[in-house]
Amino acid sequence: MSAVDAQQAIIQVHHEEWARVVAALTRRFGDLDIAEEAAAEAFAIAVERWPADGVPPNPGAWLTTTANRKAIDRIRRESKRDDKHKEAQIVYDDDPPEPLGAIDDDRLRLIFTCCHPALSLETRVALTLRMVGGLTMPEIARAFLVQESAMGQRITRAKAKIKAARIPYRVPSAEDLPTRVSGVLSVLFLVFNEGYLATGPDTDPVRHELTAEAIRLTRLIRALMPADGEVAGLLALMLLTEARRTARVSATGELVPLDEQDRGAWDAALIAEGHRLVRERLAAGLAPGRYQILAAINAVHTSARDIRDTDWSQVVALYDQLIRIDPSAIVALNRAIAVAELDGPEVSLAAVDRLDDKLAGYHAYHATRADLLRRLCRSEEARAAYDRAIELAGNTAETAHLTRRRDQLG
Repeated sequence: MSAVDAQQAIIQVHHEEWARVVAALTRRFGDLDIAEEAAAEAFAIAVERWPADGVPPNPGAWLTTTANRKAIDRIRRESKRDDKHKEAQIVYDDDPPEPLGAIDDDRLRLIFTCCHPALSLETRVALTLRMVGGLTMPEIARAFLVQESAMGQRITRAKAKIKAARIPYRVPSAEDLPTRVSGVLSVLFLVFNEGYLATGPDTDPVRHELTAEAIRLTRLIRALMPADGEVAGLLALMLLTEARRTARVSATGELVPLDEQDRGAWDAALIAEGHRLVRERLAAGLAPGRYQILAAINAVHTSARDIRDTDWSQVVALYDQLIRIDPSAIVALNRAIAVAELDGPEVSLAAVDRLDDKLAGYHAYHATRADLLRRLCRSEEARAAYDRAIELAGNTAETAHLTRRRDQLG
C-alpha cells in the first residue's frame, strides 16, 4: 500500500471510528479529557505507522487498543504525581461497567453526557461536535461564527465542568428523558448539517459519515421515545435531506442547487420513510414543533417531480408557521427565498436586505442576495454579493458553484 493510500485509509477510518473510540474510552475511564487526548494520540500514531506498516486488518480495534494504552500511560503518570489511587485502579480494571440506560450504546451515552443541562446549549453542541462528531476546532468555530481560540476555551471548560460535577456517563432514566432530549436533538441536527454541507475547506463537501451517524443516533432516540413528535420530525427531516445527497454534488465537485438536481437520483426509500413519518405526525393532530415543520417543508419539496410542480404557497405558509415559534433571521432568510418563487425576486430582496444587521457574516445571506440581484439583472451588485459569499463560504462545492455563477454574469 502506498503512503497516499494509507493516508486516505486513515482519513476514512477517522471518520468512521473517532466517536466509537472516544465513547469506549469515556466508558472505561470516565474522563472526556483522557478519552479525547488518548484517541488523538492513537490516530497520530496511525498516521506515522500505517503508511510504512500497512493498515491493520481491524483498524478500529487497533485504534481502541492503542488509545487504551495511551490513556493508561497518562493515568499512571498522573497517579504517581498526584497520588490518584482511585484513577490508578482503573488501569487494572479490565471489567467493563454494566450497561446503563434503555439502550446499550456507548455513543448515545456520550451524547447525553455532552448534552447535560448543566452546560449551556451552545457548549453542549460544540462539545458533542468535537467528542462525537470528531470535528476539528476550526470546523466547530466556523459553525458558531466565533474565533477558534474562544471555541477551544469553551470546550475545555465544558470538559472540566463535567469532571468536577461528576456528570454521569449514561442515558437518562425514562422520567428524565423528556427534559433532556431537546438539547440532544439540537446537537444531532447540527452534526447532521455539518455532514450535509461541511464547513471545512479541507474536508469532503458532503460528509456522509456524519449524516449517517446523526441518523443512526436519532433512530436510537426514537426507539427510546416513540411518541415524541419532535424526535420523529427530526428523523423525517434528516431522511428527506439525506435522500438528496447523491444529487447534491456534480461529477466536477460543484454544488447542485435544488432546482437543478436530478430527482431521479434521489433515494426513493428514504423519501417514502420520511413522508410516512410526516403523515403520522399530521394524523396525530398535535401542534407541530420546529423539526416537524421543517420536515413538512422538505416533504413538499420531495413530493414534486419537477421544480415547477413545487407548491410554493404551501412552503411559504409552513415558514409562516415556523417563524412564529422560531423567529430567527435564518428562518426569515429561508422564507424570503420561497417568497421569491411566489412574488418575485424584488419583493424577496427587500425582505432579505432587512436581515443585513443580523446576517452580515453569514455566507448564505450574501449568496441569496447575489442570486436575487442576478435575477433582477443588477450584475455589478450581484458580483459584489457573490464575492462576499465566496469569501465567507467554507464548503468547496458551494464555493465552486458560487464562483461559476459569478463568472457567468454579464
